Amino acid sequence: MRRLFVTLLLLSSPLLASASDSATNLQPAEANAAAKGRVIKVLPLLLDLKHRDALSPSLYDRDAYQLYLRQHTNEISGIRCDVLWNSAHAGDTGLKLRVELLGAGAGDLPGRATLEQTVTPGYFRRWTSLTVEGAEYRKLGALIAWRVTLWSGDRLLGEQKSFLW
Repeated sequence: MRRLFVTLLLLSSPLLASASDSATNLQPAEANAAAKGRVIKVLPLLLDLKHRDALSPSLYDRDAYQLYLRQHTNEISGIRCDVLWNSAHAGDTGLKLRVELLGAGAGDLPGRATLEQTVTPGYFRRWTSLTVEGAEYRKLGALIAWRVTLWSGDRLLGEQKSFLW
């Protein structure tokens, strides 16, 4: 049985080597088409006046403090969206992470904010933070819905959106 396994492994290794060589010799346009990516998780977190999302590193404390901030809106200075994403076969192509936020501003008028950040691909998952603060946050108002997309050039690689988007 072991001989059969070793024989199959030796016979398939030239096929695997030629497939990996052809994948690494792609032209830039082909590399962009072969790029894959996805947005895994999005955490929209309210920030207090000292730019904190929690008082201690505990997840329970973070959730309790987020509830406190939602009830005491005069202590909120902004929103930070922590995004977990990954990509494969992106090479040197420029990846862009875009966060779109919808809110209810002053007088229940709709507010909208769009944040973009260029990110560098890697082998593992990565966290990226994008923040809305100050006058832009006041214009946005209370967060209602969000959408996060990962782009390679003009090609959409991955997307996550809230229920109300």
